[in-house]
Amino acid sequence: MRSYESIFDWAESLTQKARERFGCRYEKGYHEVPSLSIIRNVLVRVNPLELDAAFRRWNDTYAKEDSTLAIDGKVMCNAVDESGRQTQIMSAVGHNTGICYTQKKSGRYR
Repeated sequence: MRSYESIFDWAESLTQKARERFGCRYEKGYHEVPSLSIIRNVLVRVNPLELDAAFRRWNDTYAKEDSTLAIDGKVMCNAVDESGRQTQIMSAVGHNTGICYTQKKSGRYR
């Protein structure tokens, strides 16, 4: 993602099950994603070395056979929903195995 807004849009497009897996706050029967301002405020304060360590721990837990992951996003041309939004896809693929560990489709891009 290239902006805080795009990160927020992606988070908002997550299903309730995905929000639960990410540990989003549960209130009144609903998992809520952080606001745009909270996402921005957290990311500007994150120590890049600690973030890298967290990604490495995730990789050690979920992608042990891959030394690195490629995280990529694409906007699909000519894939437009009924509200005129183009489909956007983000995925995490292991470099060594070629396994796609996660993929998320969103129609939030205009």
